[in-house]
Amino acid sequence: MKPDALPRLRSWLGSEARPEGFRLPPERELAPLLGVSRTDLRNALLVLEAEGGLERQVGRGTFLRHAARPGTDYDSGRDISSLAERTGPMEAMNARLALEPELAQMAALQASPLQISELRELAQAMQASPDWASYEKQDAEFHDLLAKSAGNPLLYELHRIVNGVRLVVVWRRLNPEDVSPPSSYHSFAEHDAIVAALERRDQAAARAAMRAHLAATIAAMTGGA
Repeated sequence: MKPDALPRLRSWLGSEARPEGFRLPPERELAPLLGVSRTDLRNALLVLEAEGGLERQVGRGTFLRHAARPGTDYDSGRDISSLAERTGPMEAMNARLALEPELAQMAALQASPLQISELRELAQAMQASPDWASYEKQDAEFHDLLAKSAGNPLLYELHRIVNGVRLVVVWRRLNPEDVSPPSSYHSFAEHDAIVAALERRDQAAARAAMRAHLAATIAAMTGGA
């Protein structure tokens, strides 16, 4: 994400006294309004959602939450930009490695059949992604839903913070020479393995599958895969 996308979005959201529940324009309209690409806008939206300043409702749009306006919750440690300034890519990924396998293990027991079905649909949609931007959006939705499926609100909020920082500091595209993820992309099989473990309610397998997925992502980042 380019460094000016997030502050531009914050500035635009704070430029008027918009009411609780204000619906943001579609990305195709908001991106040129802010002078940023749709990919950078999408990443900035994900960061503000992770902070709790935005709420995305499937099929309806993205809405402003005044209960936690973007960038105003510094004292509680949830100012994602401030955390990102002090966090390196490997620190962000190691935080995910410490948290997400445990969430996957919990989700194997707690996730509803509907949540597991939605995770399966997201895993399949990623394999048909026409470009990296679509894949990254669906990947973020997959990990967010899995964390929510664990059924622990506190750990879910921690995941939102970690994921928000990760979106800022971790390299967004591990295969920049490809227009879209290749059919052999390692994450496809890894996501399938995670969902399969959830479907079997196999806690140990879900934890191991998530750990393997994150380890493979770290290896790809560092040139080890």
